[in-house]
Amino acid sequence: MLIIGIVLGFAMAFAIGANDVANSMATAVGAKAITPKQAVLIAAVLEFLGALLFGSHVTSTIMKGIVKWDAVNNPQILLYGAIATLIATTVWVLVATIWSMPISTTHSVVGGMMGFGIVAAGWSAVNWISMLQIAATWIISPFLGGLLSYIVFKIITKTILHSDTPLKSTQKYGPVFVAATFMIIISLFLIKTLNMNLITSLLISFLLSAGVGFVSSIWIGRKLRNYEEDEYDKVEKVFRKMQVVTSCYVSFSHGANDVANAIGPVALIIAVITTGVASQSIEVPTWVLLLGGMGIATGVAVLGKRVMKTIGEDITELNNTRGFSIDFGAATTVLIASVMGFPVSTTHTVVGSVTGIGMARGLEMVNIGILKNIVYSWLLTVPVAAGFSALIFTILKSVFGG
Repeated sequence: MLIIGIVLGFAMAFAIGANDVANSMATAVGAKAITPKQAVLIAAVLEFLGALLFGSHVTSTIMKGIVKWDAVNNPQILLYGAIATLIATTVWVLVATIWSMPISTTHSVVGGMMGFGIVAAGWSAVNWISMLQIAATWIISPFLGGLLSYIVFKIITKTILHSDTPLKSTQKYGPVFVAATFMIIISLFLIKTLNMNLITSLLISFLLSAGVGFVSSIWIGRKLRNYEEDEYDKVEKVFRKMQVVTSCYVSFSHGANDVANAIGPVALIIAVITTGVASQSIEVPTWVLLLGGMGIATGVAVLGKRVMKTIGEDITELNNTRGFSIDFGAATTVLIASVMGFPVSTTHTVVGSVTGIGMARGLEMVNIGILKNIVYSWLLTVPVAAGFSALIFTILKSVFGG
């Protein structure tokens, strides 16, 4: 059973890497800031390092507030539930990846938990308030991400692209965008990954980003001295560098934060098998984090290009200023949600941000057919994962008893 749990945990991490890498690298690839091969290599390394160095050593198992602990605190039932959740989630995420559809792996896990929870202890075992919050994010995440990205792109257009002197405007406003970007990503890292409080995080991020802004003003000035190229090409090159930085951050952060989706159930399986006892918070051995990091990195390398293409190329055409606006809007949305304790999906936020940028240039610039398919896959995620998990849990219980 322990070997099965380890194999399933690796498979789940593989599926997460294959689908979720698009959250970080798709816009950079779509905007030609980096090649697909470079994106896969960078993401594989950063996802692995994020999971190993900053992945949580304490996981709240597979509950996440969805299934009431007191309703299913039988260790044997939880063991079956963990295995059912891992199998159901892995299969659905891999199917979505083969279809090139970006889905929320967190919501897949939530569906898997809900499925076994209902079979194990009835409908009352599910925290329906939490489920309603998650359902609300299907609308709030893409809308807020799209709105913020739209606003950022319009600001860049107004202050730089449509100015009489784009290069001088870039020298003037570029460092502000750089500083603001670094403030967002540093704040996110301190709050989400290192669990610092809001005030301390904002103070540290402000001081560090102010220094980065000063250095970037010197760097941008040097970059723009050569006037041989087209002015707009020079501006795009400046934003290309910033976009690569934001993409790398999102990739590293994803490895640190989302590895819990794969290792949570594995940690529970290990605890039940080795001690016979399960609790809501379980210590995660370092080798399990290593397993999760390796799984995510492998998934990125093998299947990462499929969903990356959907987000980065198929929804709308991107360049570096648009890609930067998407990354900035999505990161800001996740930061706001983290501060408010709202469970947004990074996948949904990024898709909304890409759509918002497309609509900034007119509705005809957005591939509505692709968007419809993506929304259908979102709506199917929880019920499909729940149904499959319920079926597997029922089979395990009938075969092994408990």
